[in-house]
Amino acid sequence: MNYELLKNKNCFITGATGGLGKEIAKLLAYNSSNLFLTGRNKNNLENLKKEIQKSINNKIKISYEVGDLNKISDIHKIIKKARLTLPKIDILINSAGIFMIKSLDNSTLEDFEHCFNVNVRTPFLFSKEFAKDMIKSKWGRIVNIGSSSSYQAFKDGSIYTASKFAILGISRTLYDELKEYNVRTFCISPGLIKTEMAKISKDQDFSTFLNPKEVAEFIIFQILFDKELIAEETRLNRFIIK
Repeated sequence: MNYELLKNKNCFITGATGGLGKEIAKLLAYNSSNLFLTGRNKNNLENLKKEIQKSINNKIKISYEVGDLNKISDIHKIIKKARLTLPKIDILINSAGIFMIKSLDNSTLEDFEHCFNVNVRTPFLFSKEFAKDMIKSKWGRIVNIGSSSSYQAFKDGSIYTASKFAILGISRTLYDELKEYNVRTFCISPGLIKTEMAKISKDQDFSTFLNPKEVAEFIIFQILFDKELIAEETRLNRFIIK
């Protein structure tokens, strides 16, 4: 594969300090992409920046902005900082997400709004903003992180499942709208990943969850195809051997 394709590309990553977002950021840095990172904790973002500069690549540009993606004001703040830092965005990774397990009885409107704000509204807004750059450049990548729940519902998952069905729908539409501009949209839908967030799933064996580094490697591999081939919609399942 032509990993040179990633050199000097400007990459915007939400949820950059989470289990998956961090691995994606490291791989992009290893391949000499510039990074704009977002997350809720300034110390975690600063530590990730230092780790990348010290151990992976000290020649790329790394910027970040702290924000709560549940708040529109913070989304605008993040966009403003990105616009001041980088001339354009080439690759958008919508990795931030909320995993929620709640019965219908115990779910609230606030739960619904919070989950949809982060899992659906945020990718929509960042895609809307940064697709402008990609259309102008006639090249771009938008990666939305779906879930196995984008295809299969589960008990006590009405809100989460609905949000992941929604991001799959948005991704399919963006793919169709943007392909004429050589902008590729992907919805990558993994099963449960070994992250802190996934530990709330108590009825499954955490040791069988997907390795975030492997998922990140798969995502990078997907976006490298730059000719006729594309897998715009991919499910990543667990292969469990007992």
